[in-house]
Amino acid sequence: MNKQNKTLLLIPVMFCFFAMGFVDLVGIASNYVKADLALDDKTANIFPSLVFFWFLIFSVPTGMLMNRIGRKKTVLLSLLVTVVSLLLPLFGENFPIMLTAFSLLGIGNALMQTSLNPLISSMIKGDNLASTLTFGQFIKAIASFMAPYLAMWGATAVIPDFGLNWRVLFLIYFVVGVLATLLLFITPIEEQKIEGKASSFADCFKLLGTPIVLLSFLGIMCHVGIDVGTNTTAPKILMERLNMTLNDAAFATSLYFIFRTIGCLTGSFFLRVMNNRVFFIISVVMMALSMCGLLVGTSKAVLYTAIALVGYGNSNIFSLVFAQALRSMPQKQNEVSGLMIMGLFGGTVFPLLMGFMSDAMGQAGAVIVMAVGVAYLFTYIKQIK
Repeated sequence: MNKQNKTLLLIPVMFCFFAMGFVDLVGIASNYVKADLALDDKTANIFPSLVFFWFLIFSVPTGMLMNRIGRKKTVLLSLLVTVVSLLLPLFGENFPIMLTAFSLLGIGNALMQTSLNPLISSMIKGDNLASTLTFGQFIKAIASFMAPYLAMWGATAVIPDFGLNWRVLFLIYFVVGVLATLLLFITPIEEQKIEGKASSFADCFKLLGTPIVLLSFLGIMCHVGIDVGTNTTAPKILMERLNMTLNDAAFATSLYFIFRTIGCLTGSFFLRVMNNRVFFIISVVMMALSMCGLLVGTSKAVLYTAIALVGYGNSNIFSLVFAQALRSMPQKQNEVSGLMIMGLFGGTVFPLLMGFMSDAMGQAGAVIVMAVGVAYLFTYIKQIK
């Protein structure tokens, strides 16, 4: 396949990365649901936790499913589930509907993240894999940082809300999700054939006995825990310390994703020209500084700077860790991908712990939980080749 054809095939795949970003609406959506249904922090944090719980259940089976039906068909299935999840909130905002919608959103995203990254690895080889995955994360981040704005604009009637208020966000992403499904469906993609006997559940989990796979799994858990934690907690910190309203504080989530987007875009360049380990160290140091700012900051300047730092610093962690794991076992990429995406279960563990800590000692307690994840990433530095 020549370079021009490969670039054309990447366009619909990158559109799928945009759809992958829909999952990050859970942060701002949980804050609006909390306000609308008068929930406490522990209950409201069930929503982001529930989304990422399904990564624990579906990631490894999805890796096995790819061996049977192929990566493209698995991505199409994930898009269909995602589209249904976005349709449900258009019919109401009661607790059961939102629980079901967030569950389906998590299931669809588990299928998508497990299958879309290996689909890229079958199209892009060698050292360009990490930078291509990072560019995909850049596309994903665009959807992520748009979500708070769309919800806020809907809530304040800046855009036509069709009677949905902030939930117009789901309508907009539903339309985009349908378009992404159609684009991928009509795109021909050649996939690698799986040779030998298909892996069983036991075979997949045995891979965790390989040190680099286990350490990468934990690295992914920490990355997504910090990601979802910041997404959910940043507005609460501004509301607690600066007495902002939710609509004003929603900017914190957008600020985080703006810098994640910038980080992914610039990272796709830096990872081609800079030593990967050096770039990883810079990223983790930025995240450590951000935790200090979020823990003790009481001014808008300090808090906004801290949110920007964690946004940029965390933007390339996933790509670096994921690519390292895939390259470590090239014959078992589907299985390794399933295990790595299962690590997104950190998006369940972290918000639950943060909810209990924040109810006990304010939002500083939530920041302490994220800081533990940053500390682990320092130990992963020596694994980056």
